[in-house]
Amino acid sequence: MGIQDIIEGKKQWRAHMARVKALPPDYRIVYKEIQRYLFKVGPIDVPDGHVLSGIVDFFEEGAAAGKGVLGLIGNDVAAFCDELAKDSRTSKGRCGASGRNTGRPLGS
Repeated sequence: MGIQDIIEGKKQWRAHMARVKALPPDYRIVYKEIQRYLFKVGPIDVPDGHVLSGIVDFFEEGAAAGKGVLGLIGNDVAAFCDELAKDSRTSKGRCGASGRNTGRPLGS
């Protein structure tokens, strides 16, 4: 990976985070929880951004339709993330990380 690749990656990440910041507050909070969960135990391909940008696309569509974020994903962020990662090789399996974060629904 050359310096140009690093610079381009940073530009893409900043553009991605600008999209996240444009989401409604409840969507941003849930996005951060999903990001934290996936970085800890999620699919190996999380850092390249495909999963996270797909989530932002999904959230942008939901927000534009006037839907609440919990109406889109349900009350359990970990269960939503597990469903996203169910067919992916995970860092959990590779590194032996612990399982789900807390198992408790959002807002509790």
